[in-house]
Amino acid sequence: GDFSGQLLAYLSLGPIFIIVGFVTLIIFKRELHTISFLGGLMFNEGVNWLIKNVIREPRPCEEAHSTVTTKYGMPSSHSQFMWFFSVYSFLFLYLRMHQTNNARFLDLLWRHVLSICLVTVALLVSYSRVYLLYHTWSQVLYGGVAGSIMAIAWFAFTQEILTPLFPRIAAWPISEFFLIRDTSLIPNILWFEYTVTRAEARNRQRKLGTKLQ
Repeated sequence: GDFSGQLLAYLSLGPIFIIVGFVTLIIFKRELHTISFLGGLMFNEGVNWLIKNVIREPRPCEEAHSTVTTKYGMPSSHSQFMWFFSVYSFLFLYLRMHQTNNARFLDLLWRHVLSICLVTVALLVSYSRVYLLYHTWSQVLYGGVAGSIMAIAWFAFTQEILTPLFPRIAAWPISEFFLIRDTSLIPNILWFEYTVTRAEARNRQRKLGTKLQ
């Protein structure tokens, strides 16, 4: 009968939904930066597992959750995952996905709104782990700090090390076979895909109209 607990339990499934979303996006878009983002999330999970097994701090109520995959709770993997995702997305929105001209009001507005939503979800998922007695406040806090630091480091690594290599990787025969692409030089991929698709649709419509005459 605890509606808040049920809602927070569903929110704590956020990492699973994000992973499924990434896999779906990679299958349909096959973009190198998206693949790198998912790789960073997986690396972040590996670091979390390593830290947990070094510190070995138990969960606050081990007997209450017999189905958890590990008995260690420092740092919270959910908190670290969500803050990695949120901070990396924030950096991507403001440092990578920029306009070449002066940003319009609506363009900035949706970025601010999306950033607020990302932080809100990360806070709620982190809080859910304490509310549901999976972690202590310190475990959640350190998870958030670790995830944020990992996100900044991975973003810098992607921008400075991986991005210059993307054109070369995209030109590999195996990349061409799987239609893997590099969109690093396109400032706003959403706007680019929209304008290109709209122009192509209008061009095909004109050709179709000419044939019908």
